[in-house]
Amino acid sequence: MWKEFKEFAFKGNVMDLAVGVVIGAAFGKIVSSLVNDIIMPLVGLLLGGINFTNLQIAFGEAEVKYGSFIQTIVDFLIVGFSIFLFIKLLSKLKKKEEAKEEAIETPSKEEELLAEIRDLLKKDATQEDKGTV
Repeated sequence: MWKEFKEFAFKGNVMDLAVGVVIGAAFGKIVSSLVNDIIMPLVGLLLGGINFTNLQIAFGEAEVKYGSFIQTIVDFLIVGFSIFLFIKLLSKLKKKEEAKEEAIETPSKEEELLAEIRDLLKKDATQEDKGTV
């Protein structure tokens, strides 16, 4: 069982996932700070100084903090959109890299034709050297 766990835990995909989770958590903190410290104060200013995190309704001694819920939804939307843009950018760069590799690896029709002509000339030269034409 320990051997199977080691094989699972140290596969490339699991390690990549672990790195992705750590980077994603750090990225989430950055975006949360962006939302809390920059975007939401500006939104509050545009809406007349409303601070969403302080919005609440009191029912007796119970407080329903719907402002914090709104803040969390905005955080989620911005984090999700930011990650979407980041992944889209990475995918675009990866496609460009793959296209370059494919262009390098795949010979054009002209190159194929020139290679055939070269091979025929070599074959004719070899036959002439042997005395057969």
